[in-house]
Amino acid sequence: MRKLALLFVLPVLVAGCANVGLRELRSNSKGPDEFGIQPVATLQAPASYTELPTPTPGGTNRTDRSAVSEGTKAFGGNLGDPNGPIPARDGALVQHASRLGVNPDIRGTLAQTDADFRRRKARFTQYRIIPVDRYNQAYRRQALDAAAEQNRWRRAGARTPSAPPAN
Repeated sequence: MRKLALLFVLPVLVAGCANVGLRELRSNSKGPDEFGIQPVATLQAPASYTELPTPTPGGTNRTDRSAVSEGTKAFGGNLGDPNGPIPARDGALVQHASRLGVNPDIRGTLAQTDADFRRRKARFTQYRIIPVDRYNQAYRRQALDAAAEQNRWRRAGARTPSAPPAN
């Protein structure tokens, strides 16, 4: 009788240990996607209903919010024209960052390199008895150990004022 009870209780206990977190991006739910819901700005009555712009189906709305522009504004930045000239205040930064050359297709190159890396790492990872964190599995060797890096910098004599004090 105890073995039979253990046979039913043990899988329940092991199932409780699963911690998928936000890295498992697949959903079996039929409900709405919580991350797809966007808050909108408050509606306002226009000064004149006759002077409203013509609607643009599929276009932007006056009440649509932009996370990029709101974040940029919150951090004191200015979006401006992304294809426009570089502001004078950022000239030295851009010059220093591009001193070794600039790859105009860096995003495409990185996306292709990352896709190839994940494809190589995922050859035999789809055969698992229990679910695993695929992200950590693929990028385990590229992860930075923050404590070890902090100790390395401290041993080199660098100051780390924002880090917790060494024990």
